[in-house]
Amino acid sequence: MDIMKAVLGFEDGDFVVGEGLGVKGECAGELVFNTQMTGYMESLTDPSYFGQILMFTFPQIGNYGVDPQNFQNPRVCALGCIAKEICEKPEHGPTIRTFFEEHSLLGMTGVDTRALTIKARVHGTMRAALVVGSDDGAYAVSLAQKSPTICDIIPIPEVSCREPYHIPGSGKRIAVIDLGIKKNMLTSLSKRNGDLYVFPYNATADQVRACTPDALFVSNGPGDPKQATDAIRCIQDLLGEIPIFGICMGNQVSALALGGDTYKLKFGHRGANQPVRYKDGRIFITTQNHGFAVDSESLPEGCRVTYTNVNDGTVEGFENEGLHLTTVQFHPEAHGGPRDTEAHFFDDLFRRLE
Repeated sequence: MDIMKAVLGFEDGDFVVGEGLGVKGECAGELVFNTQMTGYMESLTDPSYFGQILMFTFPQIGNYGVDPQNFQNPRVCALGCIAKEICEKPEHGPTIRTFFEEHSLLGMTGVDTRALTIKARVHGTMRAALVVGSDDGAYAVSLAQKSPTICDIIPIPEVSCREPYHIPGSGKRIAVIDLGIKKNMLTSLSKRNGDLYVFPYNATADQVRACTPDALFVSNGPGDPKQATDAIRCIQDLLGEIPIFGICMGNQVSALALGGDTYKLKFGHRGANQPVRYKDGRIFITTQNHGFAVDSESLPEGCRVTYTNVNDGTVEGFENEGLHLTTVQFHPEAHGGPRDTEAHFFDDLFRRLE
């Protein structure tokens, strides 16, 4: 096997050289790290990573092959993949190397991901550029420095559905705003017999009303939540009219719709071991993937923070009982686990609609 060169350049002028994975090419965007030990294909296909280069802190990925049943989107949404090592001989399925080559994806291995993670934790998330097929560090740095920030791109239209569609169910009718929805969110709603009407990111309140829903659900999605202006407007128009639930970006845009504020985290929360404290004192371990958070001080009267991140005190969910609004920042539907909050969130959602 021929070894292909690759280089990762940062906006601060640093670069690292490793081995290429996939095909020759280049990409540029935020470099973010994920601490999960499993679920590498779920992460790579998560639309919330669109516009970002995804680095895994676990030292080896690919050790159980590639199984499309785990995909959260039909395509890999991350711009590129950085790993210390990939497994060349998994027991099941094709290797991640074969998958990357056959799907013309960009990746790099053979680098100290621990050191790069420490760099991100100390200096914050940086723009980076991955060049596969070259070790020209100066060129990679220049690409990183010229790339837009995550706040300057509008990625949601790239990952939302193009047209509305229906997933039949025998239970409550749920309108879903797709800002880049993960497959398992729809699965969690469907297995509770939800009758789902899924709308693109730019759906209007009147379009949602036309399906006479029992509730509105707002999904996860990539980028700065302040760019989701259509979803914010739709929520504002429906507040108090029907119950509204949201996950991840759905949490953030709901806060913005109420007049609250969001801000960019230093390096975000991306992994499967984030502890959150519920309003009754219970602690749950959660999967998370976000680079922005809700400013608790900006939430208007009537709102109550229901979940708080144990590590840094950030908002992990809030509610407004008067407006029948309930949201969480973490991912209770997480495929690959942990599943501590899957039933806790979704069962409560449908119970509230009885």
